[in-house]
Amino acid sequence: MNEIKYWLHAITPIHAGAGRGLGYIDMPIAREKVTAWPYIPGSSIKGVIADHFGASDEDTRRKEENRVLKAAFGTSGSDNDCAAGALVFTDANILCIPIRSFYGTFAWVTSPFCLKRTGTAENLPGFPQDSDAFITDDSKLAGDDGKIYLEDLDISAQKISQAGRIADEIAASVFGDNQEWRKIFAERFVIVSDDLFTFLCESGTEVNAHIRINSKTGIVDTGALWYEESLPVETVLTGRVWCDKVFVDGVTAADLFERFCGKNLTLQIGGKASTGKGLVRCVFGSR
Repeated sequence: MNEIKYWLHAITPIHAGAGRGLGYIDMPIAREKVTAWPYIPGSSIKGVIADHFGASDEDTRRKEENRVLKAAFGTSGSDNDCAAGALVFTDANILCIPIRSFYGTFAWVTSPFCLKRTGTAENLPGFPQDSDAFITDDSKLAGDDGKIYLEDLDISAQKISQAGRIADEIAASVFGDNQEWRKIFAERFVIVSDDLFTFLCESGTEVNAHIRINSKTGIVDTGALWYEESLPVETVLTGRVWCDKVFVDGVTAADLFERFCGKNLTLQIGGKASTGKGLVRCVFGSR
């Protein structure tokens, strides 16, 4: 199977919503049913990339460009004129969530299971307990007492070489040749237990209150207060894209990967585009 990985790096908060909420958050983000970890649906990723390349535009295009767009993203219409797109995007799963830290400003937090299922982890020396964490040798997160402080949690930290290698691998994928950002990432990378990671995914997202002002009275409309959840700036997610059967003659999988997954993209994903939300860097791996 022709397959590559992609990474999303949040430049601004992302609201990939899940409709109306049942709790105190009126507009929550999408979460996995089993883990309750945040994710971005693959349909959203593919739709945004298709729009970025103009697949939904109605203007006249060169014949060859039309053929490649149809092959990648599919067509709609009559039964004889519709076909599925060959590019398949999986959901973007959470890899690192940024959490406020007493030292180092903030931490990129992940967990062993999170790393394993995204194909990023090498063997770790056991698993951190709920009161422990693994950090890199050059970490800026730990105080003189050997603890890190994430939000209101104090956690004993252990410096291990494997954490540094994992951080370097992720940073190389997300930040490429930018050595400054790779260093910043490694200094703030931390691996916590799966249970603690779940807690931080629930409590570490951004929740903002919104109101609607009545234009005539100048005060808040009755019932016009709601809370909206977003993934914070610096969140890192990852997924995979592969090429299924190509239904357009003369177009190959290599053509589609080169055209649509051959260079990094800046995209807008989710709601609140007019207020600058959802801006991400989309980074594709090599085949």
